[in-house]
Amino acid sequence: MTTPTEPPVLVSVRHHTGVLELNRPKALNSLNPEMVEIITRSLEQWRDDDSVTQVLITSTSDRAFCAGGDVRHVREEILAGEEAAVDRFFSDEYAMNHMIAGYPKPYIAVMDGIIMGGGLGVSAHGSHRVITERAWASMPEMAIGYITDVGISYASQRWPGSSPAVGAFIGLTGYRLNEADMMYTGLATDIIDDAEAFIGDLIGLGVDGALGEHSTEVQEESRLLAWRDDIEATFHHASWAEIDAALESHDNQEFVQEVRTLMANGSPSATVATAELYAANRRAADLRAGLDNEERLGELIRRQPDFLEGVRAVLVDKTQDAQFTPAHDPAEYRDVLR
Repeated sequence: MTTPTEPPVLVSVRHHTGVLELNRPKALNSLNPEMVEIITRSLEQWRDDDSVTQVLITSTSDRAFCAGGDVRHVREEILAGEEAAVDRFFSDEYAMNHMIAGYPKPYIAVMDGIIMGGGLGVSAHGSHRVITERAWASMPEMAIGYITDVGISYASQRWPGSSPAVGAFIGLTGYRLNEADMMYTGLATDIIDDAEAFIGDLIGLGVDGALGEHSTEVQEESRLLAWRDDIEATFHHASWAEIDAALESHDNQEFVQEVRTLMANGSPSATVATAELYAANRRAADLRAGLDNEERLGELIRRQPDFLEGVRAVLVDKTQDAQFTPAHDPAEYRDVLR
């Protein structure tokens, strides 16, 4: 258990492995500015250190890898009039995501338990994304009046088993991907049985040797695979209005009802904005351009009432009774996207 004197990320070098252990278990490792700064500084130091040949990021929690960004803290900062500090936090986080994606050494995320929001930002851009059967992932931002970010609105359209439609489905619905879904889409590169044993061999044998000892197979079929035709038929459109109309007329109403249930508590404005973001990031030249779109749109969204209201209802009061505003004009969001 973390003590008041322990840092929120434990940093060490073991053998030739730079190790980052997310260490805010009571907050399910929700990322705050200090954690982003520690991770960034460590990666900068190890990048040109020949004695460090690979990087591992994992968690001290037995429940979560990382449950996202600390948006409760973000809400408090906004209410205190510290919007500039909040903007810096997100800008720094996105710069860290970009650094991970271009890191010149193997970057191995070992994910066991919950992976949401910013947790995908510190894992999904790495070279090796290793999960256990206990892992599940989600981008649930619609429920807090925010957008799919940390580069996932760009990357989720480009995972080896994904597509623009599958990426938009993941972002807009907040669907919870299990281990079969993560392997099917390519969000995860490998699955193992025992995270602790794998980490021990990773440090001793290197990533290829450890995967050779511990890689296993998924034991069930992906639900996303079963829904693939339905997703492609409805979520390939470039705006929420078009996606909504496609769902309304789609033949498989069982699938449509699943989507409606998943999206029942989402912010209408965040849904409209996120659909525009996915459309823009289909055309984005690279991850940095995609992150830039997220950054500009995020600054706008955080200054609208649904974000503060969504975080209050879901994470502060935990009443799940957000009173969201009617959907905004998509042109308002389109204007800040490239």
